[in-house]
Amino acid sequence: MKKTFAGVILPLLIISFTCFTSCKDKTAVKQQKKAEKEEVKTIEKQIETNVYPLPTSAAVIKMLTELEVGYIIGISNPVENTKKYFSSSTRAINLGVFGADLSYATLYNIQQEVINYLNAIRTLSNELNMSKIYNADLYDKIKQNFDNRDELVKILTNAFNDTYAYLSDNDQQPLALLVVGGAWVEGMYLTTHVSEAAYQVAGISKVLLEQKKSFELFLEITKPYITDPSVSDFVKRLEPVKKVYEGLGTSLTEQNIKDITTSIVGVRDQIVQ
Repeated sequence: MKKTFAGVILPLLIISFTCFTSCKDKTAVKQQKKAEKEEVKTIEKQIETNVYPLPTSAAVIKMLTELEVGYIIGISNPVENTKKYFSSSTRAINLGVFGADLSYATLYNIQQEVINYLNAIRTLSNELNMSKIYNADLYDKIKQNFDNRDELVKILTNAFNDTYAYLSDNDQQPLALLVVGGAWVEGMYLTTHVSEAAYQVAGISKVLLEQKKSFELFLEITKPYITDPSVSDFVKRLEPVKKVYEGLGTSLTEQNIKDITTSIVGVRDQIVQ
């Protein structure tokens, strides 16, 4: 994983820089060390920029499977909606949405839906010039590991990482953030609709509270790009969710869960239409 790579290479860089400067006078050493720190920070930032910044929808859906709630047919964004998305921003958002739906179908072993969502994602990713990520090889890996949820999470997470990294590497960070945002909203939508009365499902409260941290982190990482119209528009749509989360304590009441559900439905209706 990229984070592991960062954890190994950065210490090596620091060591090599320090050895290089060991024979210089004190002033030169101080200047060199300052330069070292700046360069390490730059490299670290470049590495972190290309790592998917939140727990992926696959990780969230895995938590749902562990709660032993059943798969609900028809809850995901219909693949037919793919033809509605013409702009880069709506394609990016719904690439994230379909990514969450793919995780949902995959981790519940709904094989035809897996094919359907891979095709939908492939359509959108082709339009965003990312055809190599969601290819036949990805389906083969999924198919070979249908009975191993931990491995499926790894496979899907790698695909999401590659998507985020591709967009970031190609100076499309706003689109990368929209993919993440779309996936987060759909993951929350699926979580709050695991039954007609999600608040009665034991464990849902914990999942929703954990997603508060992810939500706050998402808002934080969008700040440097908030002048981008597509990012600004997306963040504004999340305002109802923000208001609900700001009013929560360390545990959720039935009304809290209903309020979260209502706010997520409002956002989701806007982005998948």
